[in-house]
Amino acid sequence: MQALFVHGLGRTPLSGLPLMARLRRGGVRPLAFGYGAAWEDVAAIRARLVRRLVALAQSGGALEQGYVVIGHSLGGVLLRDALAALPAGVARPRHVFLLGSPQTASRLARALRDRWVFRAWTRDCGRLLGSAQRMATIGALAEPTTSIVGTRSLPLLRRWFGGEANDGVVAASEVGAPWITDEVRVPLSHTWLPSSRQVSELILRRLRGAAT
Repeated sequence: MQALFVHGLGRTPLSGLPLMARLRRGGVRPLAFGYGAAWEDVAAIRARLVRRLVALAQSGGALEQGYVVIGHSLGGVLLRDALAALPAGVARPRHVFLLGSPQTASRLARALRDRWVFRAWTRDCGRLLGSAQRMATIGALAEPTTSIVGTRSLPLLRRWFGGEANDGVVAASEVGAPWITDEVRVPLSHTWLPSSRQVSELILRRLRGAAT
């Protein structure tokens, strides 16, 4: 089986190296998709990601055993957007894994959207994350979906979340949705979700059909 990893905002495919190494040892062929939020708008990223998913779905390994997708934070949002645009007849992933990926507008993105550093660093991707209207247009997934939710907050950012469970970047309520089939909470902060051994093992267990 093949697995496509899409990194989060401000990161690169290198952030998924620990996860991809563990997947490889677990018998899964890992692949990565990169993008640059500072110079690509959402539509351009979506178009490239759709082409990558089509190529993956039509590859020999995927035709034999299928494929799965893993998105960290904004990467999960981009994956959902691309999957909604996948042409009819193209094989869809067997499972979707979302690591701290918001389903609604991010309160942190809304709070930072007027700061020039955030605007320059995130551009259209940051505007997407801070827009309730745009986030609402990215629909639910029909595929089995596991949402891995961090619960280790960061002291400097707790004021944005009050007493709500959060991983320092997104609140638990922002990553939840009725259509998500499987939610797992882990005591990790947002940044470390892709590199966590616990997260890698959770993904491998789901791929092996384990119930826990």
